[in-house]
Formats: sequence, C-alpha cells, structure tokens
Amino acid sequence: MEKVYVCGHRHPDTDSIVSAIAYSYLKQRQGEYAIACRLGPVNQETKYLLNRFDFDEPVALEDARIRLNEIDLEKPIAVYEDETIFETLDKMKYYQQPYVCVVDHHNKVKGMVTRNDLADIGLGDTALGIDLLKNASLSNICKTLQGKIIVDDEQMHLNGKVSIVALSQRLSADYEVRDRIVIIGDDPVSQKHLIQKGAGLLVVVWAKEIQEDVIELAKEYHCPILISGYGSMNTSRYLFFSPSISSVMKENVMCFYEDEYLEDVAKKMVRKRYRAYPVIDKENYLVGYILKDHAMNHQNKTLILVDHNEFSQSVKNIEKACVKEVIDHHRVYDFYSSEPIFFRNEIVGSSATIIASMFMEQEIEIPKNLAGLLLGAIISDTLNFQSPTTTAKDIRIAEKLEAIAQLNMDEFAYDILFMNSNIESKNISDFLKEDVKSFDIEGYRVIIAQVVIPSCDCMKTMHEAIQEELVHYVRKKGCDLVSLVLTSVTDNGSYFYNEGKISQWVDQELEIEHGNPKFLENIVSRKKQIVPMITQIIQKNA
Repeated sequence: MEKVYVCGHRHPDTDSIVSAIAYSYLKQRQGEYAIACRLGPVNQETKYLLNRFDFDEPVALEDARIRLNEIDLEKPIAVYEDETIFETLDKMKYYQQPYVCVVDHHNKVKGMVTRNDLADIGLGDTALGIDLLKNASLSNICKTLQGKIIVDDEQMHLNGKVSIVALSQRLSADYEVRDRIVIIGDDPVSQKHLIQKGAGLLVVVWAKEIQEDVIELAKEYHCPILISGYGSMNTSRYLFFSPSISSVMKENVMCFYEDEYLEDVAKKMVRKRYRAYPVIDKENYLVGYILKDHAMNHQNKTLILVDHNEFSQSVKNIEKACVKEVIDHHRVYDFYSSEPIFFRNEIVGSSATIIASMFMEQEIEIPKNLAGLLLGAIISDTLNFQSPTTTAKDIRIAEKLEAIAQLNMDEFAYDILFMNSNIESKNISDFLKEDVKSFDIEGYRVIIAQVVIPSCDCMKTMHEAIQEELVHYVRKKGCDLVSLVLTSVTDNGSYFYNEGKISQWVDQELEIEHGNPKFLENIVSRKKQIVPMITQIIQKNA
C-alpha cells in the first residue's frame, strides 16, 4: 500500500498541525496508509492541545525525497566470514538470493559475494581451487563433507592439490601425494602407504572406522584423517567449497547508508554493474539490500498538503514529490502539478473547519478527542471567531464539534488563550520561530511572523529588545523585510515591528515611527488583512 505523508506548512501553527493529524485519520478510515507530519517544531499552544486530548506530535518531515530507510529493502540475508563457501551457496539457494553480504559476528559488513563469483570455483581453472584449499581448515573440510575427524593435527601441511586414489594391482605406488589432500577408499594398506609418502590429509570414503595402526601412523607423520559423509564423486566436488567465504569475498564493497536519498543512490548505481548493494546504518550494521532495478525506477514521497499550497512554504524539494491533494483556506500562489489532483480551497477561517466538514460529508464519525482538537484549531486560527476571516461555516462547524467533544466553547477558548499569557517569560527570538511565513512579493523576500498575545499591556517594556532582535534576524535570513505582528485578541488589534531594507515603505505607509511601533486597531488577520496590506504597499513603492 502506498504511503502518503500529510503535512502542513513550515513553522506550523495549531491549525496546520491539527489539520495534518485529522486528515491523516480521515484517510486511514478510508483505507489509505496516511501519516501525519510536521515541518517544524510544535509551539506551546499546540503542545497544550495535543497533551490535553492525548495526541502525539506528528513525525518530522525534512525532505520530500525518499530515503532508503523509508522503502521496503530486501532482507538482510548474510553469512559470517568464517562460514564455508558451501554453506554460503546453500543459504543463497534457500533464500533464492544470488548475492549475499559477508559480515563479522557483530553483523558489520566485511565483503560481498555473488553466485557468479562462486561459480568460478566450480567451473574455472583448478589453480583457483588449489590456492583456496591451501588454507582450508580441517574443521571446515569436515563440516562441508559432513564427515568425522579421526585424527586431528595442528601441523597439517597442505599444498591445495587433490588426488583421488583408485585401487589397482599397483595400489598407490604411482601417485604423487606429498602435501596433497588424498581421497581414498577403505583399504588400510593403501592408507598407510599414502601416509608414509607424505600425504597432507586423508579423506576416507565408504568407511565407518579406521584401523588403529593406520591412526597411529597418521599421528606419527602429522597426517590428519577424516571419514567423509559422501561417496568419492560428491566428496571430490564438495571439497573445493570447504574454504571460508572470506577467502573469496570481494572487499571494499560499495555500501549505502540507510539515511541516503534514493535519487542520489540511483545516480551512483548507474556507474556500476552490480545488481544489488548492501544498505547499512551509521554503525555499519547491515540492514538490507537495495536492488538496482528498484532504484532506477524510484519515486519520491507522495504528499497531501493541508493549510497551505505555496511551495515556498512547504517541505524541502517538494517539486520532486507527487502532490496528491491540497486542503487549504489561503490564497493560491506558486502551486503547480503535472497531473490532475484533488484541490479543495474554501474561504473559511481555518483548515480544520474544512476537514471537520469532510468527516461530516462522508458520514465518518469524529472521535471525541479529535473533535476537541479540531475545535481548538478553529478557535486558534479565527482568534476565537474575532478574525475577519471567520465565516458562518466556522461557527457552525465549531458548535457541532463542541457537542461531540462535550466542551464549553467559551471556557475552552479561555484555556487556549491563557496559554499565551506568559509572553514576558519568552525570549524575543521565540516570536520569530512559532508562526512564520515567507512570501515573494514583487521580487522581494518578505517574512511575516505573527504572535497572539493576551493583552497589549505586556508589550510596553519590550519594544527596544524586539527591534534589536529583528536587526539580527534580517542579517541571518537575508530577507528584504521582516514584519513581526503581535496580535491581541482582547484589544482586537496588532502591534507592527518592521525591519529590513524596504521596512521604511511599510513604516511610512502605516505612519509608524521606526523603533516605536504603532498599535493598529481591528487588524488581526495575516491572511485577509496583513499580507494584502503589505503586498499593496510594496507594489506601490517598487
């Protein structure tokens, strides 16, 4: 099932966060895999509402591009570096996977092998097998042949060559066996003769036991003996697959970290010929595999935008994503789509109003706690229905939510507004982090931050500190104008603080003495009053 990310705008306010939560729940009820996201930290008012109604903060979404840890990777099938080639082939066959990573016992990637790499052992030049068997351990040979070690010796001496001794009238007289692995049948006379000729290892087939005098002679000549669990043919075949897989693995394998973006990984894969690549975490532990075919056909995230439609206010690299829907109540500005989408934009005071009405239109029950959360968002975004953006629909939907949530709307509104009563305890920089939106107006970069305050009285001693903070903010952001608007619900108006190279245009038009902000009555809505007013001023002076 396709994963869909539902997100509000950057510097999210309560309406943005709640709309993402509510709409993702609605989509889930409709059978979709929807995830609520946020594009920035949650402010204090929103945290209060989330805690009150027992909701977790949405997950942070940093980029519209998809990372490796956000897709279904191939399972992290691996072999340990001390496992045999035979065991590796067996695991590949069992999992039907023609590649496998070699890891240490901490699951950190050491190398990688493919079935084609291992095919060279059975089909390639015998020189390769000889080199590998030189260093094969007796325990690995025994394990591969499902055998039994009769004589073990630390001084085992192998040159990697293998001889199969066929019994004849001349016995083993014509065989050169020094330091070789010798496959021999159940003939004690030949066994002793081969030991005396300097065989490096006797592999006995079709035998259940070895005579004691053969064992004693083997110990004397430092020639280990094991009984194979197979006949001559399979013993000779499997023997070459007994070295450890670390002896044939490719080292310095190209790995990708799980937090890399898939589109970046795909570009790197184009230059390589391999089918699959290991994916590791920051500690180099194997977490899965990414197939080249999958990476070449990748798609970035599928998004639903709520409470905004402007790309400049949305998640990073949104132009590379697939935007499936938009639910908003703001102006339509720089939005575009290559395909038809569902776009619902209404002239109401809150996106939460639209989403709540969609529940009701589709006859999907709104849970009690979600109704309370939606009501809080409407109260917040309409400034308790005092904003000029408030419509009859906002009030009508709010009354229905009030009944579902079993709340007293007036008391609830007081609780929400009370959350903003500790303005004096906040840092000035906090004002420029909570509800901030960026606009491109006539080629000028304009940032408008709005903070709801309980009363204008609390601002009397903060004017100078706010103006100083705006000077630093303009330097940091490189914007042409930043307007900090402090809106009082009880006083029904806003203070304006402006800074930047075109701030004098706004100050002059609004008759504001720079550094001594003016309170403008009945100006409370950024969307319907503040943005249009500043846009008109810039257009007039540009």
